[in-house]
Amino acid sequence: MSNIEIKAKIDQACRVAEDFTKLYYDTIDKRRHLISRLYLETGLLSWNGNGVKGHEDIQKFIIDLPTSDHTLVTLDAQPILDSAVSGQLTFIIQASGTVKYQDKTPKTFQQNFVVTAQGDKWKIVSDCLRIQEPFSK
Repeated sequence: MSNIEIKAKIDQACRVAEDFTKLYYDTIDKRRHLISRLYLETGLLSWNGNGVKGHEDIQKFIIDLPTSDHTLVTLDAQPILDSAVSGQLTFIIQASGTVKYQDKTPKTFQQNFVVTAQGDKWKIVSDCLRIQEPFSK
């Protein structure tokens, strides 16, 4: 793969990350009943150490979370050039920001997605969210 092709894939990853995260956070904050559509059937979620597998179980888990309001602060994306997902176009998306659950104080979060192309849609293969708590010994 040439440097020009690699640069094009990196640019595409950044565009996809912007569009995908806008859709994801809008869905989780306002339309949770549709969240399963964003995951592969075999998708994986790790939410603060709680593991959930399968898009239907992920939807049940997310629906049970308190209402949320996410604000993105940073966003980065990179292509996986030798895709582990059946040769499909696949990206790693890293997002961070703040999330406010119900009327609680906003907390910082870090979230990593692996997304893969399924026709003209992007589906989550793996999703790992961590609420960032101050480190103390």
